[in-house]
Amino acid sequence: MKSLIAIAFILILSSLSIALFFLMRDKGKSNRTVQALAMRVALSITLFLILLGSYKMGWIAPTGLH
Repeated sequence: MKSLIAIAFILILSSLSIALFFLMRDKGKSNRTVQALAMRVALSITLFLILLGSYKMGWIAPTGLH
């Protein structure tokens, strides 16, 4: 489960960096930046739903503050 979450974070960060690259390169003349940011939002929502489902199924548990 930890590796799945790490991979999801890497994908989210790479999508954000791709959006920055397209923003600098295209200077607002194409919608590739918007598509990359939409992909980042979709990946973030998917990660949240995976975490929520994993918690409900008992695969992960909160550790709390110590």
